[in-house]
Amino acid sequence: MNTADLLKFRADKDRFFKLSEQSPLRHETQHDFNGLSYFEPNEDLVFDVTLDAVEPTEVTIATTAGEERTYSRVATATVSVDGEDTAVALYSTGHEGLFLPFRDATSGSETYGAGRYIDVHPHGDGTAVIDFNYAYAPFCAYNDNYSCALPPHENWLSVPIRAGERSPE
Repeated sequence: MNTADLLKFRADKDRFFKLSEQSPLRHETQHDFNGLSYFEPNEDLVFDVTLDAVEPTEVTIATTAGEERTYSRVATATVSVDGEDTAVALYSTGHEGLFLPFRDATSGSETYGAGRYIDVHPHGDGTAVIDFNYAYAPFCAYNDNYSCALPPHENWLSVPIRAGERSPE
């Protein structure tokens, strides 16, 4: 884990939230924004994984606005959190990389209740890094005008993932 890269990523994201016209924050609250809340960097939640390819399967996923979106489930991977092996499903969105929406034992208390996301970038050799330090709350956590995908049950983790963004304040 490169902590300097992670801290720069977080500072850039905070700057985007505060200054960008595309920020999910309502314009009237941007000037008072002092940064997102994050867990301390945790190298124990960075995993080099083998992506187990699966037959692409269309999966309908509900959103926070009651709509539905279709993603293609293309791989699974296993991570070991606190000594417990946990499988996650990864989805194609039609864009570069894979989408990993998840809930965990911190959802609704320490982190956004509807779940968080990670963008995973495969290396091209069937492997990838899943770095939970980059886990983020979707824009709907900050503004109810957004409609965000809810993590499917197969990605409801029983373990706590104390990395990445904490609950919005």
